[in-house]
Amino acid sequence: MLKLFFVFVLFLSLAGVASAGSIYIAEYEYNADLNVYVTDYEYQADASIWVCDYDYQADGEDCIWYFCDYDYQADVSIHYVDYEYQADLKVFFCDYEYQAEWEDTSPWMKRLH
Repeated sequence: MLKLFFVFVLFLSLAGVASAGSIYIAEYEYNADLNVYVTDYEYQADASIWVCDYDYQADGEDCIWYFCDYDYQADVSIHYVDYEYQADLKVFFCDYEYQAEWEDTSPWMKRLH
């Protein structure tokens, strides 16, 4: 039993290393690491986010996100909130990779991967 537990922990740690920058969308606020509000304009956001198609593209990047299907694959789980005052982080989804960057200093900078 202990051996099985060790293999499981090893698998989870390797999955986290292999999928740096991966984001999971939690259904409920209490399951999330971070509450996120999506802004309408780039100047309102703490970070401009570009969503990539493959997990290797988000490797070690805070502002490039890959949305994974399961919580155990993610580095950070987020929950979308309806109001700005509920958010830990305000984001704007940009169209191009070169636009992805932090707008202001944030306590979450360099912690999302």
